[in-house]
Amino acid sequence: MFRLNKSVIKSVTGRRFFTVVGWDRSVTERAKILQGLNVDKRNLASAERKQRTFTDRSQLKYARRLVIKLGSAVITREDGNGLALGRLASIIEQVAECHHEGRECIMVSSGAVAFGRQKLTQELLMSLSMRETLSPSDHTREDAGSILDPRAAAAVGQSELMAMYDAMFSQYNVKIAQVLVTKPDFYNEETKKNLFCTLSELISLNIVPIVNTNDAVSPPMYIHDDTVVPGTGKKGLGIKDNDSLSALLAAEIQSDLLIMMSDVDGIYNKPPWEDGARMMHTYTSKEKDQVQFGQKSKVGTGGMDSKVNAATWAMARGVSVVICNGMQEKAIKTIISGRKVGTFFTDCATTSPTSVDVLAENARTGSRVLQTLSAADRASAIYALADKLVEKQDLILEANSKDLEKATKEGLAAPLLSRLSLSPSKLKTLSIGLKQIADSSHENVGRVLRKTKLAENLVLRQVTVPIGVLLVIFESRPDSLPQVAALAIASGNGLLLKGGKEAANSNKALIELVKESLRTVGADDAISLVSTREEISDLLCMENHIDLIIPRGSSELVRSIQKQSQHIPVLGHAEGICHVYVDKDADHFKALKIVRDSKCDYPAACNAMETLLIHEDHVPGTLFNDICNMLKKEGVKIHAGPKLSSQLTFGPPAARSMKFEYGAMECCIEIVQDMDGAIDHIHKFGSSHTDVIVTENECTAKRFLTAVDSACVFHNVSSRFADGFRFGLGAEVGISTARIHARGPVGVEGLLTTKWILEGTDHTAAEFNEGKRTWLHETLPVN
Repeated sequence: MFRLNKSVIKSVTGRRFFTVVGWDRSVTERAKILQGLNVDKRNLASAERKQRTFTDRSQLKYARRLVIKLGSAVITREDGNGLALGRLASIIEQVAECHHEGRECIMVSSGAVAFGRQKLTQELLMSLSMRETLSPSDHTREDAGSILDPRAAAAVGQSELMAMYDAMFSQYNVKIAQVLVTKPDFYNEETKKNLFCTLSELISLNIVPIVNTNDAVSPPMYIHDDTVVPGTGKKGLGIKDNDSLSALLAAEIQSDLLIMMSDVDGIYNKPPWEDGARMMHTYTSKEKDQVQFGQKSKVGTGGMDSKVNAATWAMARGVSVVICNGMQEKAIKTIISGRKVGTFFTDCATTSPTSVDVLAENARTGSRVLQTLSAADRASAIYALADKLVEKQDLILEANSKDLEKATKEGLAAPLLSRLSLSPSKLKTLSIGLKQIADSSHENVGRVLRKTKLAENLVLRQVTVPIGVLLVIFESRPDSLPQVAALAIASGNGLLLKGGKEAANSNKALIELVKESLRTVGADDAISLVSTREEISDLLCMENHIDLIIPRGSSELVRSIQKQSQHIPVLGHAEGICHVYVDKDADHFKALKIVRDSKCDYPAACNAMETLLIHEDHVPGTLFNDICNMLKKEGVKIHAGPKLSSQLTFGPPAARSMKFEYGAMECCIEIVQDMDGAIDHIHKFGSSHTDVIVTENECTAKRFLTAVDSACVFHNVSSRFADGFRFGLGAEVGISTARIHARGPVGVEGLLTTKWILEGTDHTAAEFNEGKRTWLHETLPVN
């Protein structure tokens, strides 16, 4: 495809580039002109390079020449009464932004016939009513509209449509031009040459062309076109509607990207209202036979088959195509950013053979297989996985070493390298934890929580069931993968895992072991690793497939997920600002031991101490100094809180914030007046994760444990105990600071919800209302 960079454009001084090097010239002619303009060899090679479609959505941001087609359903309001001005304003704003970014934009706009018919229908109804020839009881607006010639409607609507476009684009200092075409313009060499010379000149003048078929003189759009291209004997693309017009135009001008905006989200394998309909986010010509087409749009002339035919025709000629819903907010900019919006047409797709949508559907099906298995079968799959972690540790560690080597070369931070690293001891601990999960799996799915005899022979049970499909997003912690997989198996949930690229090799090796273990119970599709190029933002929009998102990683990751996910609940914590409060009645030795472990055992963990609160009575004594000296000896950088700083002439640097997660060998020390002061501080600056009191006063401890509103509250133990394995849960999918559903380390129970099962004989509600049956509401034992 022929392209120029900015340096080339600057070299063409005093002349319009697209007029000099027109689309109507051959590549050889253009190359000769470029040579005469001193274009370097790299740009010449670019000019001679054969045009190919983009292979991945992430490449769409590089699209320089855009054709944007607006269908009638996008242009007009749903009730048919005029234009959808708010929607159009948003689309025009996006086109203007693309234009000002330096992209070459051409619009193909429908709506002239529909807009004109709406206006003429109003006039016709008024006229006929005045002559008393139209009875409201016998005729309708549709009757009046149906007798209107579409050519006349187009003639009226076209001028109105362009006036609207001109007014809206002028708000962004963008000039537009109307270009009306007919079918012969494409099949007559002279008119075709003139058309594209006009378009090239308009773009060179920084004007956005708005193209439409001249429906005032063209044959009706619904007539099938078998036009043969003169001199070739081959059938061309019939211009039956603006879908085919935009495709033909995009191919002729060698557009990078054609965006076809209509009232559909994209291409489905069958009409969306039918059972089994599935959105196809990526479409290649090989998949054409998999699509069943439904009815045409109620407003426009082009049905879904027309859109697919036009898109595949353009795709075969080197144009990437996206069919999307023009009613979606910021659709154009979202598509160009690489997000998974609409259906992306390409014959060079490099995405995984199995799309993430299919993986999610498989996870749903796999979940239903898992929950119908016996507890023993689910446990056997987990035992198999636990054994494979030890038996195949050489394979796992070899893959992990590749990740570590690459991460080291790329300068990954030391705490992240620590999380990324696997070892025989880690794998052994993982195996033990997985077997703990397996041992308790009989207590999970199908457990009766409540049983009530509502009436004679009418028994209600509340039982535990899986949530459905989980999406767990984690960064450089491959050990998370088998832990979460085991919890999903035990709870009967389907699972999608999205790991960080730094652990790609480790995750690939581990997911194979998970698949092998699931295969033993016939549920190998229940858990999958998402390794396609879908962005996390795309996964967060899959509310029809995913029921719960669990992010595991940095506070930045968790906050980002919580912010982006609008329709799928997120379980997790954004920060782990954990406190240790050393009370006035604390034991000296215990305080030193607990503070050291809380901060130094694993400083990157979310349950590591970030702020140490010390009762003011200890500041003049030896405990304060001993704690500070111990932390310094361990290599911990100390920051002083405001109250501590005010009492020290020379001391540690002031903390940047009292609400800060260091995640490293750093912490803040602050003094408090008493336990109430410590509690107030925790509630003001904490993150409701894990908070600890060190004291020998049982009354003080009891009040602290009751009053502190955190997911985990401890007495005389390290904050590092906030962990699923240490709690005896076997493992955890994460630690939740939410106040609904699960809280703290989340094991199997946190991945279950409930359903109600009611069994009777021939009971009806009316019988109770009529007094034929009597309510009992008797609580029964659950066993």
